[in-house]
Amino acid sequence: MQAADLGKKAVGHRAAELVRDGMIVGLGTGSTAYWLVERLGQRVAEGLSIVGIPTSERTADQARGLGIPLGWLDEHPRLDLAIDGADQIDPQGQLIKGLGGALVREKRVARAAREFVVIADASKEVSRLGVGCPVPVEIAPSAIDDVVHDLARLGAVPVLRREGSGPYVTDNEQWIVDAHFERGIDEPESLERLVNEIDGVVDNGLFTNLASRILVADGESVREWRPETAGRAPRG
Repeated sequence: MQAADLGKKAVGHRAAELVRDGMIVGLGTGSTAYWLVERLGQRVAEGLSIVGIPTSERTADQARGLGIPLGWLDEHPRLDLAIDGADQIDPQGQLIKGLGGALVREKRVARAAREFVVIADASKEVSRLGVGCPVPVEIAPSAIDDVVHDLARLGAVPVLRREGSGPYVTDNEQWIVDAHFERGIDEPESLERLVNEIDGVVDNGLFTNLASRILVADGESVREWRPETAGRAPRG
């Protein structure tokens, strides 16, 4: 196993120890969240009783295979805890998420949780969001032309995400436009709102003021920090 994967495993397993018996837990998506779900499967086999709320069909399939009982947000609109990865994390704890294509469910789960814990390796920490990483924007397919036009007006270079010969299709049967802000993002909170005001946008991958605490793998060790913005976003 490569060093980066060892770090992801370490931070995913560490986060799994935050889960207590009887909790309703949001289960993230991605290469770091994979290790979270793996460890929770082990703990369930050892007797832990939880309900997992998956953020993607991929995570749901993994959790079912490990025997983790699953539920859905319409059944459990208030979660005790959600744990998920990130594609970028700035010094204020603001995030870009969604390169894996699950941003809408990820954000709904994060907002529904009393505590949202972010897990990542140190490469995801950046001084400025957007440099080298697009903001994924999930859209209604019929709105593609208008969304691309309006994202460009906000300073983005919008690129329709593709898979094979056609557009990438999300679990929600929508498309994703990756909005590249090549010089970085000055005001993530404002930009998140402006992108979501565009007709045809379902949601976008800027997660502002949501993270309660952040666990970061440095090698196989894990450090924790709490953003100053924690708890400022309204919860579900």
